[in-house]
Amino acid sequence: MASKIRLTSEEIQYIALFENVTGAIAKDCIIDGKLNRIIFIVKAGDIGMAIGRGGSNIQMLRRMVGRDVEVVEHADEPSSLIKNSLAPARIKEVRVSERPDGRRIVVVTVEPNDKGVAIGKNGKTAERTRLLAKRYFCIDNVIIT
Repeated sequence: MASKIRLTSEEIQYIALFENVTGAIAKDCIIDGKLNRIIFIVKAGDIGMAIGRGGSNIQMLRRMVGRDVEVVEHADEPSSLIKNSLAPARIKEVRVSERPDGRRIVVVTVEPNDKGVAIGKNGKTAERTRLLAKRYFCIDNVIIT
C-alpha cells in the first residue's frame, strides 16, 4: 500500500458532507479539478448505501457540490480495487507486472462488449482507475485491452 494519504481541509469537508447525505463511510476523497469531479472511496460493503435507491444520493450530492460525484468501493488488493473502479464492466483478467526499470504496470483484459464501459466517456473511467492505482498501490499505468 502507498504511504499515508493526506487529505486537504476541502477534501475532509466533502467527506463529512458525503457521510451526512449517504450514511456510508468514506475512506478517501479525491478532487479531480481536471475533469471537474469528486471521487469518493467508500468502505467495502457500503457502495449501495452510498449510491442510494436509483442513484438518489449521488444526484443530491451533485446538486450540492456542483460537480460530478463518483463512488468506488475500497479494496486492499490492486486487482480488486481496479475491478471495483471499472465496474460495471466485466473483467476477464488483471495482471500486475513489474518492469526492469522498477515501474509497475497493470494490464486489464475486459469482455470485448464492455471495453467502452471500462474506458468510459472521453476516458474518464480509465483515468479514474489509473489515479486510484497510483494513489493506493504505486502503480504507474493501467492498460485496458
